[in-house]
Amino acid sequence: MFLIKGKLVSDEIFKEKFVCDLSACKGACCVEGDYGAPLEKEELDILEEIQSDLEPFLTEKGKTAIEKDGPYVEVELNQMATTLVKGRECAYMTRSDNGVAQCGIEQAYKAGAVNFQKPISCHLYPIRINKNEEVDFEALNYDRWDICAAACTLGKTLKVPVYKFLETPLIRKFGAEFFEALEAAAQENSKEKT
Repeated sequence: MFLIKGKLVSDEIFKEKFVCDLSACKGACCVEGDYGAPLEKEELDILEEIQSDLEPFLTEKGKTAIEKDGPYVEVELNQMATTLVKGRECAYMTRSDNGVAQCGIEQAYKAGAVNFQKPISCHLYPIRINKNEEVDFEALNYDRWDICAAACTLGKTLKVPVYKFLETPLIRKFGAEFFEALEAAAQENSKEKT
């Protein structure tokens, strides 16, 4: 573990290799799991505000689930997540012409309909942030999930560590200065192992 800019960072983020292989998994992370994408507190208001702008980018069953359950649901005490369609896929999920799951929120963002790209937990996956707000503490951990086996294989083939694959979302969440410190720690870690 490394302490970087006040965040505890698992060394697996440097060691493990990962590059999403959507041709293999078809975006299974948008379909599988016990609940939807974890949401941060500030994202709740955003989702409520942009619902009408998202509607053209969502499926009918997604819109129905959101109308029934709301734009997000509580999955654990004080932990909100995106709504699911009948306990299965994310209500914001759509499919591309070739059957790959994609985010309706991100499609709206790319079309210029909203200014919110997608939940940061989705953008950062397979990094999960564990927070303890009482002591203002965050830990970044690598989340292993068997549906991402193809991403691990592709990452190893391309020699891309998790943190490098997630450069853009890491900068989105924590800023460029944090990412530079993360890269410096990764380089230091690799020197120690040689």
